[in-house]
Amino acid sequence: MERRKKRWENEEILQINRREDHADLTRDYKGTLVGEGRISLNGAWKFLYLEAPEYAPEHFYERNLEEEGKWDEIPVPSCWQMQGYGRMHYTDVWYLFPIHPPFVPAENPTGIYRREFEIPSSWSEEGIILRFHGVDSAYDVWINGVHCGYSKISRRASEFEITELVKPGVNQITVRVYQWSDGTYLEAQDMWWLSGIFRDVEIYVEPKGGIADVKVETDLTNDYHRGVLHGQVSLLKSLSPRMLVWRLMLDGVCLAEGREEGEEENQLVCVVEEVRKWSAEEPTCYQLEVAVEEEGAVIDKVDITVGFRKIERRGNQFLVNGRPILLQGVNMHDFHPKTGRTVTREAMEEALKMMKRHNINAVRCSHYPKSSYFYELCNRYGLYVMDEADLETHGFEWIRRYRWLNEKPSWKAAYVERSISMVKQHRNHPCILMWSLGNESDVGENFAAAAHRVRELDSTRLVHYEGDARADITDVYSTMYTRLKGLENIGESKDCHNKPHVLCEYAHAMGNGPGNLRAYQDLFRKYERLQGGFVWEWQDHGIAKSGMERETTYLYGGDFGDEPTNGNFCIDGLVMPEGCASPGLLEYKEVIAPIQIRKIKTTENEAVFEVTNLYEFKTFSDMRFFAEIQYDDHREKRREIQLSLQPGESQEISVDLTTITREPGTEYYINFRLEHQEETAFAPKEYPLSEKQFLLLALPPKQIEEECEQKKGKFQILETGTALSVSVGETEVIFDKIKGRLSAYHHGGRRWIEEGPHMNVWRAPIDNDMYKKKDWTEKYFLHKGMEQPEHFWVEEKEDGVHVGIITHFSCMSQAFGFQVTYEYLLDPTGSMKLQVDGSARCDTDFYPPMLPRVGIELGLEEDLQKVTWYGLGFGENYCDSKEAVSMGVYRAKVSDMHTDYVKPQENGHREEVKFLALGNESGGKNTLLISMKEPLGINVHDYRTQALEAATHRGEIQRGEGIRVDLDTMHSGLGSNSCGEEQTYPNQARLNDFSMEMWFCVTEEEKIITESKRYRGKK
Repeated sequence: MERRKKRWENEEILQINRREDHADLTRDYKGTLVGEGRISLNGAWKFLYLEAPEYAPEHFYERNLEEEGKWDEIPVPSCWQMQGYGRMHYTDVWYLFPIHPPFVPAENPTGIYRREFEIPSSWSEEGIILRFHGVDSAYDVWINGVHCGYSKISRRASEFEITELVKPGVNQITVRVYQWSDGTYLEAQDMWWLSGIFRDVEIYVEPKGGIADVKVETDLTNDYHRGVLHGQVSLLKSLSPRMLVWRLMLDGVCLAEGREEGEEENQLVCVVEEVRKWSAEEPTCYQLEVAVEEEGAVIDKVDITVGFRKIERRGNQFLVNGRPILLQGVNMHDFHPKTGRTVTREAMEEALKMMKRHNINAVRCSHYPKSSYFYELCNRYGLYVMDEADLETHGFEWIRRYRWLNEKPSWKAAYVERSISMVKQHRNHPCILMWSLGNESDVGENFAAAAHRVRELDSTRLVHYEGDARADITDVYSTMYTRLKGLENIGESKDCHNKPHVLCEYAHAMGNGPGNLRAYQDLFRKYERLQGGFVWEWQDHGIAKSGMERETTYLYGGDFGDEPTNGNFCIDGLVMPEGCASPGLLEYKEVIAPIQIRKIKTTENEAVFEVTNLYEFKTFSDMRFFAEIQYDDHREKRREIQLSLQPGESQEISVDLTTITREPGTEYYINFRLEHQEETAFAPKEYPLSEKQFLLLALPPKQIEEECEQKKGKFQILETGTALSVSVGETEVIFDKIKGRLSAYHHGGRRWIEEGPHMNVWRAPIDNDMYKKKDWTEKYFLHKGMEQPEHFWVEEKEDGVHVGIITHFSCMSQAFGFQVTYEYLLDPTGSMKLQVDGSARCDTDFYPPMLPRVGIELGLEEDLQKVTWYGLGFGENYCDSKEAVSMGVYRAKVSDMHTDYVKPQENGHREEVKFLALGNESGGKNTLLISMKEPLGINVHDYRTQALEAATHRGEIQRGEGIRVDLDTMHSGLGSNSCGEEQTYPNQARLNDFSMEMWFCVTEEEKIITESKRYRGKK
């Protein structure tokens, strides 16, 4: 016997009584304020949560339901899981029930919503429309006890006409929402499974005989200087004569207008000479006002944002307004850590402003359409949008039947409908560059039908779909997470019909990362076919733990007992859950900055640079460009440099070097800064678009042969079978001969070093190490490094006492490693030099191709909380992620050296460090200075690596046991191999010989810089 389909299991029932899709129109009701024609149904609703729809009380939809008072209340919009109903569950690919389309489990979580609303008597002669902006996943609606309609496609606006079902005064609405439906099979996106009425609900007036829909298309002619607007205005049926009146406005000035007798279908054409074009860089928005008059009175009026721009494909590139553009974008889910998929307008606007502040010019609506307000914001602020249909069947790939539904005729309408609704509702928005048919669902006839229908509805934009691997039905060739070599091959080839290429997802921003952003950007700039892409993704999907404020803990998959789960794979954004920028976002901002600066030459008296404007349409006329000379912790007064650059143009500038004092041991840099001249819609005055630094001069330190005071110190050497103590003046160093390690460094009556330097190749794995971690920990045991002393000696020479230690470093049950030679020199002033030389050893062909790091670790006194370093900063940086930092002398607390990732992992590294100093508040000689002969990488934390690894959430790191300092000769990069390119070969630490040299001394805080130079000059 064939299983009977329930309504919410029938793929061929797309809707019941749902209205035809149309543009979301901003409407004035009879010339009154916009709000007077709309009633918001947001707010508190009565709510009943059930295990299945069939458990609904009898007559639950009736207007007067006696037991309603016993129901809970729930805010609308909201996701019911975020309100404590049902179960939180996160997966990337998996469905939460057996795959048996179109059927869903009998246990189908259901929410019944009820409330009353009031209809003004002035609406009694008009059409009254109920609009849901988003409900997951399917739902039925009753008005005053009468079934009004049924809809699905979670992330779409749906409307029902309720004119005949309501009356002036108090009315009642009931909505029954089903978590699972046949539509769920097409909505398996990588995100939390959240349900309910999660977007706005409203009722609005549609005047009888008023406007049903407006479709606007713009074009550019006359070499892109003339704007042409084609409008199609659909009016509701009416027996009364009426006039259609329209005006095109710019900044309050009417540029064109028309008045004609209104028909059911009306065409309007408008030409604007020397039009101001819309682009993401210069988003000029015109306003089209369309009104209907009866007997001289306005009965209906809508306002439409118009942008004049032309999108076309020419050869292997797509163009906007005649010029190829580079998409420097992000993927963006709807998400808030406290409300899930429910996002306020204010939060949405702040996110888009933040994108603009970080030079982002494009957004992919992953993986479903947004609410209409989003597109209006993108129109206004200037962001190219890839709008995407609410369609993903990724779970079918998991079971190796990816195309299961893609060729089924009974599902074709469901596929096509998802693209149709997207296009019809959003096609007036100039920000939309491409229509995407969905995500990660392979390809097939149903997608081909959707592409065909999209082109019928809108031929002015590009069609995108990454699942079309050969670009047979799309206008662009799209891939995701393509490695650098593969991307280069695409750039050089003409495959996939030689169509332009975009990376719809790349640079997976999970945890600490992504790396390699500069490498990707360089390829985009090198090959004309490569037109950029969208970083995955904008924001971490961490759920705020209740009852916390400032020190909020954010939860991820598995924290709710949700199994199976993809764990913290949802913590993969450039923005942390609370909305603050990650180091990865700062890196991306600088990589995609609209300016390129290249040093051409440096002479004794002059440095010459080439500055290029990387904008496609915009000049630097509303920006200011500054330069300043920096050395040590000094910055000279910055001077403004005038730039007169059209898009793509370059200009040479010179910097006078004759004024530099040229002190030995000093490096002189020039810092360039491009900033906004005035306040903008998204950034304050003087906000930087880009800050870049170049080395001008590096003067060698003054060589010091010997110092008189060194000959005055008298050494005392005490040696036993297990320990060695060497003293001079106020300094004593102690060595453990059995462990082959310095065990203490005392000066001035206190202990500064508590645990001496020892070899280390391990870091707390970052998310981008996830595919290496198993080998690292279960094959090579890199976290189990051990040193075995082989030789120990002490010798007093003319320059001081030398202590030598040779160790064999390897990992548990391994035959690869290093022979490490530590040579200490304690000079007569109490300063200590350390030379570390590592000779790679491998007695087998079984060894790791990459190491997390190569360096030494030591432990310092816990009160050394003040950190000063000369190197890259201020923020953390790694060898493949350092575009957003510059060389300088930086000061911080130890706590500032930590980056608080949602899931704790390796963090806080700084590269190219030439000295590191840690001090306290005691005054006098209160600072331990470590001065490097050659730059090293550093980490400074108040916790051990093991404590970092053991923590799974913020606030769980067990701190204490002093200050831990890592000094690395090589620390591996970040990559984005949680889903993408691994660390490239030059950015991998490996089993190679190495050498490190540094001096330790105790000094006064204000002498750190001069002392470091002195030690760098010592032989």
